[in-house]
Formats: sequence, structure tokens, C-alpha cells
Amino acid sequence: MSDEQLPNKEERKEENQSSTLVEKIQQLGQTNVPQLPQDSNIHCLTIVGQIEGHLQLPPQNKTTKYEHIIPQLVAIEQNPKIEGLLVILNTVGGDVEAGLAISEMLASMSKPTVSIVLGGGHSIGVPIAVSCRYSFIAETATMTIHPIRLTGLVIGVPQTFEYLDKMQERVIKFVTRHSKVDEEVFKDLMFAKGNLTRDIGTNIVGQEAVKYGLIDEVGGIGKALEKLNSLIETMRNKKEGLIQ
Repeated sequence: MSDEQLPNKEERKEENQSSTLVEKIQQLGQTNVPQLPQDSNIHCLTIVGQIEGHLQLPPQNKTTKYEHIIPQLVAIEQNPKIEGLLVILNTVGGDVEAGLAISEMLASMSKPTVSIVLGGGHSIGVPIAVSCRYSFIAETATMTIHPIRLTGLVIGVPQTFEYLDKMQERVIKFVTRHSKVDEEVFKDLMFAKGNLTRDIGTNIVGQEAVKYGLIDEVGGIGKALEKLNSLIETMRNKKEGLIQ
């Protein structure tokens, strides 16, 4: 009886292996991808697509859900094995309050954090990009700065516009507090006319973001990891009392 069962077990094992390979090919386009080493002291967090808030977006939208990100940040802060966080952004923006919640969480972390904007860090992606200790932007990456807008039914009363203005001020204060950009310069970029088609605001590319003081440096993944390791080393020395 056991002799008859043995080939069945082997067949099932082969079927499982082949189905796993098919899944990898469907999801990743290849059978295997490089993995972070088990003993890595750096965690990589990706913020891509549209930042989803209180309303669920359609299934065809690529989203980053804030209810997924926030528990991860709490776990990273508590995990003694993780010494630094690398945040990679390629986002079109999204929900303002969800984006600000993620930004505040990143800004309040005690561990070294470095952000890098690849492709785009638009709209509410701007506060997330500047919330880390040090920020990078790829040479060809863009950031769109524009005022807050609402979609759907809006009650046309003065209080609605006051609420929008207060929310706008929250974003402006956060960005200017966590970057080197001047408040008046940031407002000028936000309300500029003629830069965006059928809209107000400004689209800045790579070096321009550094020139305005929004991002610290132009660079890619190599520079970002080098800076993060440097911040981790400084943190270790502070803990050991080597530097004040």
C-alpha cells in the first residue's frame, strides 16, 4: 500500500513545484528574483500607484493602502534588527489625509530614514518624499505641486472653502517644515499658471527639486543606500557614546 502511495506523493510534489513556477512567471515575469539577505538591517518600503484612503479604489488601479503601510511602520520602529528604512516612491498621489498620515509616521520615526523618488512623486507624494531624514530624486523623476481639489458632490458654502484652505495649509506647513523650500516659493509653485495644461501648479524635474530645496540630492539607489548606511553608522556611534 505504501509502495502505491509513494508515486502519488512524488506526483503531487512535482505538481506543486510546477504550479509555484507558473505563479512566479505570471506575477514577476521570471522564475526567481534576488531576495534581501535574511540578516539585512535595512527595510525597503515601496509607495507606488495611487495612495488609497477611506474609499476603496477600483480593482484595476494600482494602489498603496495606508492601512497596510502604517502597521508596517510600527513594526519597523519596534524591530531591533531593522536599523534603517529606505522608502521608494513612484506615486501619482491620492488621498490627502492618508498621505499626511503616512508622512507624519515617517517623520516621527526614531530610526534613520531615506526616501528616493523614482518616476514620480506627485501631489500628496511630495510630503511623503520630504518626510524622511534625507531625500533623493532620480535625474528624470518628476514631482507635481498643485493645490488640493475635491471630486464629487461639494456643498457650496463658505465653510467648505475654509475647510479646503485649512487642509491646504496643513500640507504647506508640513512640506516647508521638513524640507529646505521657502513657504512663499512653495506657494508660488503650487499656484503657478500656464505650467500645467488646464490646471494650476508646477511640474518640477530632478535637479529643479533640489534647486528649490524640496529634495536634498539627485541620485539613485546606490547613493540612497550609501547615505542610509552612513546615517545608521552615526546612530550606532551616538548610542555607544562615541559622538554627542
